[in-house]
Amino acid sequence: MSGFEHFARDAIELEREILKRGILLGLDWADAAAMRQLAREALDGGAEHTTALLHDPDPQHKARGELFAFAVLMLRTMTESAETGLHTHGGPAWKAFGRALIEESRRGPFSG
Repeated sequence: MSGFEHFARDAIELEREILKRGILLGLDWADAAAMRQLAREALDGGAEHTTALLHDPDPQHKARGELFAFAVLMLRTMTESAETGLHTHGGPAWKAFGRALIEESRRGPFSG
């Protein structure tokens, strides 16, 4: 296991950053409909939308872009962890948003 501890540490740090953005955006992680709407925005907009949000001077838009970017990093961390045979997971905020991303991605095509 030595050498792979960074997956858990990365997931904890990403969860913390996701939570911070959720606070800035006033998100209710228990509101499944709101999580799905946010997930749909992330999926429909894709990387170009996230990049535009990250460069937006409005702090709310920038926080959305950061949330979407942290979600990509969390997915990457979990994928890389799984490829090494380890199970890494985020906390409650990530689970709420991640679940919505999965549900929305199963709904059908998105433009991003």
